[in-house]
Amino acid sequence: MSSSGLTSFSSVQFISIDGGSEGQRLDNFLIKRLKGVPKSKIYRIIRKGEVRINKGRCKPESKLRLGDEVRVPPIRLDESPEKEIRVPAGLIQTLNENVLFEDAELLVINKPAGLAVHGGSGLSFGVIEILRAARPELHFLELVHRLDRDTSGVLMLAKKRRMLVQLHGMLQSGRVNKIYQAWVLGRWPKHKTEVTAPLRKNSLKSGERMVIVSQDGKPSETKFDILYVGDGHSLVQARPITGRTHQIRVHAQFAGHPIIGDEKYCPDEALKLYKEKGVRRMCLHARALELKWPDKPMQRIEAPWELEDSPILRT
Repeated sequence: MSSSGLTSFSSVQFISIDGGSEGQRLDNFLIKRLKGVPKSKIYRIIRKGEVRINKGRCKPESKLRLGDEVRVPPIRLDESPEKEIRVPAGLIQTLNENVLFEDAELLVINKPAGLAVHGGSGLSFGVIEILRAARPELHFLELVHRLDRDTSGVLMLAKKRRMLVQLHGMLQSGRVNKIYQAWVLGRWPKHKTEVTAPLRKNSLKSGERMVIVSQDGKPSETKFDILYVGDGHSLVQARPITGRTHQIRVHAQFAGHPIIGDEKYCPDEALKLYKEKGVRRMCLHARALELKWPDKPMQRIEAPWELEDSPILRT
């Protein structure tokens, strides 16, 4: 212990990944392993390349495999106890009222728009922190996948490590169908049933993350179906075949029909117009998940959506 009140982990740690951590994201693994270390510091040491997996650079979302060796650099840690996250009781009640399915291993909720799935980037908490606070009896609770902060709808959380690993495998092998609905600008053409534009992440000087269509981007595919055509807007169903950041939002924009209320990809004049009509959120909703279990019948979990029959948009 130093006189400044800081504890110094003076040596590099090499951690071997066992079955209990297999399939976990690197950032989640380190957050649990390095109790008390601020998340900002954890993301910083990953970004700077000080954390390595099998001697190679890695990203926060890198998935850990059995037998991987994770290098963790020396870390100076403030000994003062970590501040307890105080979650408003109203948010806990909201999520409890939005449970769509639950058993001993899986929890599925209808995530409200405007609520991040996890804390970070200036946010004290998100869905995962709220649910952990609401259910302290659970020894394990992890996000299976993610939704953008302004996207509502079906979100899965695993209550057992075995379920987390199984669902990650099902996502990677195409055994999970994700079905979204979105209100978009204009009349979506009948012939436009698929968008395959490659996508690349692009950070602006302000630090804002955007995604652009670029030939050097990653292959991306979204299938679209028309559900309703109104006066200047359409309701479409979107099924992402790949899972890129902001994929549906950018593919809709690329098709010439950006999602209504999308602060990043919708034109300012359209944002203003629909705000005046009463639309206060991005009109994208994860409507359903279809789980093709290897050992039991397919399971479909649906999340209701109040905007689906909105009188503001159904004109």
